[in-house]
Amino acid sequence: MFYQPTDFKFTESLELNWLLIKDELNRLQQGNSMPWQKEFLYNKGWDILSLYSFGKKIEHNCRLCPETTKLVESIPGMTTATFSSLAPGTHIVPHKGYINTVLRCHLGLIVPDDCWIRVGHKTKTWEEGKCLVFDDTFEHEVWNRSNTPRIILLIDFKKV
Repeated sequence: MFYQPTDFKFTESLELNWLLIKDELNRLQQGNSMPWQKEFLYNKGWDILSLYSFGKKIEHNCRLCPETTKLVESIPGMTTATFSSLAPGTHIVPHKGYINTVLRCHLGLIVPDDCWIRVGHKTKTWEEGKCLVFDDTFEHEVWNRSNTPRIILLIDFKKV
């Protein structure tokens, strides 16, 4: 289930500052990211660099992205903030999240053509500088059928 991003005040701040976030992302060194731990969900090429993981601050990564860190720390109920990169040809198979007390926000940072997310029966694409908000306890899957990586800022936040 997708939500209207405008229903959440913090999405405006993320969208207004997306180029600042993208600039910090572009300054990161190769090798700072790591593969998503649940390899059974994807065929290849899903890497992350976490600022916050389930409420725990990853100090080293936050120092690398101080402005992004300030922005995500201002989000009420934020529990996870991660740069998520999908390599060309990556498919994340249909799956469901386990925590029904949070929603997920994706801020598009680098979005080539032919990248999609399906939540329930609705399929959308990301836009650079725009947020998508959805309930990941609904079945969802993701494709990057392009020739370049797709990178988003993924944020989990508590439902109010």
